[in-house]
Amino acid sequence: MRAGTGYRRRMTQSSFTVHIPDAELSPEPLDPEQIVSGSPEVTGKVVWESPDGKRIRGIWQITPGVVTDTEADELFVVISGSATIEVENGPTLHVGPGDMAVLREGDRTTWTVHETLRKAYDIHFG
Repeated sequence: MRAGTGYRRRMTQSSFTVHIPDAELSPEPLDPEQIVSGSPEVTGKVVWESPDGKRIRGIWQITPGVVTDTEADELFVVISGSATIEVENGPTLHVGPGDMAVLREGDRTTWTVHETLRKAYDIHFG
C-alpha cells in the first residue's frame, strides 16, 4: 500500500539510521471508501524524501482488516505482521516478517491484514 496524502514529510540531508521495530509513527487518515471490512488503522513516518518529492522512504503500519488501494512503484520489506495482497489481474502475495515485495505503479490491490503489519518502504512516484 502506498504512502497516502496524510504523510508528514521529512527531508534528511545526511546518512542516518532508524530502528524500525519500535520507531514512533503518526496516525494517517485512511479513506473510508478503501475499507472493505474491519476497522484498520494506519500509522507511518517518512524518514527521507527526494528534493523533487518523487521518491520517499519510510515506515508504515496497518492494523488487521481488509482495504483496497491503487499502488505506486514500491519496494518494501515486512518487519512484523502478515498480510495477503491480491493484485487485480495478477498474483496473490503472502507477506510476513523478512519478506521483500515489489508493487507496480497502477496495481489495484486488496490487502487482507491478518496481524498488524509494519513495513519499511521505498516509493517512486512516476
